[in-house]
Amino acid sequence: MAAHLVKRCTCLLREAARQAPAMAPVGRLRLARVAHKTLTSSATSPISHFPGSLVELVEKKQAFTPYTENHVDRLIKKAARPEELLELLGGSHHLDNNHAALVLIRLSHLLSEKPEDKALLIQDARFQQLLCLLNSQINSVWHGSLSRLLRSLYALGLPRTSKELQSVEQEVRWRMRKLKYKHLAFLADSCATLSQEQHSQELLTELLMHLERRWTEIEDGHTLVTIMMKVGHLSEPLMNRLEDKCLELVEQFGPDELRKVLVTLAAQSRRSVPLLRAISYHLVQKPFSLTKSVLLDLAYAYGKLGFHQTQVSQRLAADLLSLTPSLTSGEVARCAKSFALLKWLNLPLYEAFAQHVLNRAQDITVPHLCSILLAFARLNFHPDQEDEFFSLVHEKLGSELPGLEPALQVDLVWALCVLQQAREAELQAVLHPEFHIQFLGGKSQKDQNTFQKLLHINATAMLEHPDYSGPLLPASAVAPRPSALDRKVTPLQKELQETLKGLLGSADRGSLEVATQYGWVLDAEVLLDSDGQFLPVRDFVAPHLAQPTGSQPPPAGAKRVAFLRWEFPNFSTRSKDLLGRFVLARRHILAAGFLIVDVPFYEWLELKSEWQKGAYLKDKMRKAVAEELAK
Repeated sequence: MAAHLVKRCTCLLREAARQAPAMAPVGRLRLARVAHKTLTSSATSPISHFPGSLVELVEKKQAFTPYTENHVDRLIKKAARPEELLELLGGSHHLDNNHAALVLIRLSHLLSEKPEDKALLIQDARFQQLLCLLNSQINSVWHGSLSRLLRSLYALGLPRTSKELQSVEQEVRWRMRKLKYKHLAFLADSCATLSQEQHSQELLTELLMHLERRWTEIEDGHTLVTIMMKVGHLSEPLMNRLEDKCLELVEQFGPDELRKVLVTLAAQSRRSVPLLRAISYHLVQKPFSLTKSVLLDLAYAYGKLGFHQTQVSQRLAADLLSLTPSLTSGEVARCAKSFALLKWLNLPLYEAFAQHVLNRAQDITVPHLCSILLAFARLNFHPDQEDEFFSLVHEKLGSELPGLEPALQVDLVWALCVLQQAREAELQAVLHPEFHIQFLGGKSQKDQNTFQKLLHINATAMLEHPDYSGPLLPASAVAPRPSALDRKVTPLQKELQETLKGLLGSADRGSLEVATQYGWVLDAEVLLDSDGQFLPVRDFVAPHLAQPTGSQPPPAGAKRVAFLRWEFPNFSTRSKDLLGRFVLARRHILAAGFLIVDVPFYEWLELKSEWQKGAYLKDKMRKAVAEELAK
């Protein structure tokens, strides 16, 4: 820019000197005035006293006006075929220091949907000539064009040994401090998505370092959100800085920016509580008009992150309820899954989902039906039209179940067990030896979770289907695994165990952490005689254990009591209703012949002293026995 300015000033001064008297002081003064006015006047200001040739020069080359598009620029933009761009290299067209970069950018755009033509283009002699022209003028390419140029070269698939590509990358390194923040982010995204070569990854590291250092340069929400979406996942320190900037600018965000930030956090599983609280506050306080797509994305993000804010959930549910008739089956399935992840059961909304399935019984696909069924099971939701709904489910799954992924088959049958809708044929399908053997020795967390559900299905067949004829899991499979008890001890669990030890007095009067063959772990088990006194529980036969320890049958009138603690995550959000998984556990323990002492967290937290906790458990046991005797 400075060189162009000096050149233009020289031309103006030379022309003015030619017209002015050589020795007159007035002429020198006029010369100074002419030069000054020429450099400070706008393009539209009339310069009537200037000679014609000087006026033409100023009109052709204005010192401080933006770049004006010329004929070659228009040809590059209008080009619809690579051949039209390559023809510009010959003939009368003059390509300046930025045109070569623009041609390459346009070529990349035209060939983005024709990858098979890229190899032919690279071999074209005119393309190589274009690269040589670019390489000789690389230091004159504009900053904005440089960032798009590097992305285009990556997209065109230039080999990593190409000196022109290396030259552009080196030019980016030299200009890094001068490039705008958005250009750095664009370059980082290009290096991460279009090239996995060692040299581009080294450049990416440098770009991320500059982005981390210059994050305070971001001034508007749109730029911030775009950078967070495109390059935030590439660097943990950078994402931390961007989250801080989001907290600073969140008041400027509209619903679309809030949606994008939440979806970005969900995609990276970043549960930034301060930022989520700030976004929730603005969603509640500002009268945003939320479209269907925004509502669905917000529900997904909150569900994926497991972040519940009651007022936000209520608004999402209310807005989506009014839109339910216009939702597709895929959108209903997605929405049901999102609220299930949040553990938020909005009865009118879920009734609308069930009605949607019944209304579109012919069109709904099995994958969408599976998602809805799993969501219902997680929340233990039974629709009002239960018979019609599950008749449709069995009809749809009847022929499709064997063709589904094995883990999904287990999930679906388990969901039907939770909702007390499993049929014998469905139980037999997943308990067949040829089917369940694939999960017996699984080491991955997913396989272990699937096998755990098989244990629950096996327990359902044993305890809730008296006419079930088999098959069942083998005895070796139902034996508790070491991992069943290898879990982090919670504060409630620790306090309950200490209180139970003090209540029992002797270790042989009860058992703690009892792993049953049904796939459930009891917090404690005691055996009471007809007078309510403790019996040595290990001396008697225990059919709920895979490997019983005692041999004597329990005396007449004896009652087994199981203590089950219910932690905060075991309940639906803002409710005292257990989630479907724990409702199933409670049913199985009852069906196995136990009396249950429930110890929910919200009751335990109210107990302050050890005496209160002991008295609470004694009272719970007496009530459980009294209710059994009253039946």
